Amino acid sequence: MFSNAEIGIDLGTANILVYTKSKGIVLNEPSVVAIDMESKNVVAVGSEAKEMVGKTPQNIVPIRPLKDGVIADYDVTAQMLKEILKKVSKVAGLSMRKPTVVVCTPSGSTSVERRAIHNAVKSYGAKEVHLIEEPVAAAIGSDLPVDEPVANVIVDIGGGTSEVGIISFGGVVSCRSVRTGGDKMDDEIIQYIRKHYNILIGERTAENVKMEIGYALIDHDELSMDIRGRDMVTGLPRTITITSTEVQDAIRESLEAILETIRTTLENCPPELSGDIVDHGVTLTGGGALLKGMQKWLADEISVPVHIAPNPLESVAIGTGRALKMINKLQKAAK
Repeated sequence: MFSNAEIGIDLGTANILVYTKSKGIVLNEPSVVAIDMESKNVVAVGSEAKEMVGKTPQNIVPIRPLKDGVIADYDVTAQMLKEILKKVSKVAGLSMRKPTVVVCTPSGSTSVERRAIHNAVKSYGAKEVHLIEEPVAAAIGSDLPVDEPVANVIVDIGGGTSEVGIISFGGVVSCRSVRTGGDKMDDEIIQYIRKHYNILIGERTAENVKMEIGYALIDHDELSMDIRGRDMVTGLPRTITITSTEVQDAIRESLEAILETIRTTLENCPPELSGDIVDHGVTLTGGGALLKGMQKWLADEISVPVHIAPNPLESVAIGTGRALKMINKLQKAAK
């Protein structure tokens, strides 16, 4: 048993990941909490709560307390963190008495939003709470040489936000954050099917469509998929077939917003570092990196090599955990 655990938390809009120094990633669960509205008690957290989305009785409401990478519901987030850390102490066999915690925050978050994250973790009884910017955590977790004087470009496409950062000497040289990510794409698929087919589908169905037949804006052999939803005219269930080209049209706006953010960040890069970017390219992390054709599409659009991180879904969490060693150095760089 460790009397003083050191843990890194990736507090994502879609998933919460917890990294411990001794065991690596010990928890990876959806950022969803099911609350009993009458007693205000937490009924379920993580995967159990996600299973309940769209299927609960009226008094139990599944809530996603993080919106666009920041805390939308402070009390529920604090409760969720408590439950998550309880799970971690069981799974990892760690004593969670006064842990030292590193949490990543979106680079575009305000000081108020950062304070809310800090307080939510502190309220659990953490001894120290360090905040680290998401692009830096993603770069560390992707095995990039962040403390060397070379440009490391990281594009982290998460559930709520997409972050683009250029990191050199352990600090952020140029950074942009756009509140567009996987959730927005799911929403665009829901709206597209509603508009073109008059059918209402749920978030989970939309996410499955994106994962199965979603493509970045490249030419490809068309795929199709059957989905079920509620007909908005008759109110009865109905099955339709949707193609990957239609999904491309639905998510086009989000993809273009992400591309625009990457371009703007690269345009603001100091000329000395621009040469490094041509040599080393851009590294993709986050769930959005797994969208079919994403790597090829971005490489064609920005004309530099594009690589996918070894563990795109876990990069930020691994980075927060590893940052425990580097935290003092990083904080000096941030000042």
